[in-house]
Amino acid sequence: MPGDRVAELSVITEAKKLCAYVMTVTEKSPKRFRFTFTSRLQNLSLDLVEALFRANDTFVGPSAGPEAQRRRLDWQHRASTDAKLLAYLAMLAAESGCLLMKQHEQIAELVYICQTRLTAWIRSDEKRLPPSTRARPA
Repeated sequence: MPGDRVAELSVITEAKKLCAYVMTVTEKSPKRFRFTFTSRLQNLSLDLVEALFRANDTFVGPSAGPEAQRRRLDWQHRASTDAKLLAYLAMLAAESGCLLMKQHEQIAELVYICQTRLTAWIRSDEKRLPPSTRARPA
């Protein structure tokens, strides 16, 4: 319902902007890159958004237990890895002529924003939980 709108996490909002930008700029990429850079950039940007949604939909709290916390942290780390891969692939794509350098720079800036907000989210989760219930990285 329109009146029941819940504020979205800023990292998800930024990841959606990144995904939309990647989709827009890769639409105009040379066709010879369609099955290398173009599809990989698009899929990684979608994977990033998916991992963030899955992390956000994993309830954590004192009553959730360490397994739920571990699952959320796993999704957050997957999102972080997807963002790093996306930034690296965008750099390679720019060097190969698939993207313009200014497009690569914009992707790098959006990835940086996502990474910064994702790190803050992970730290916030850690601070909210008592030390005895915090998930330990595997």
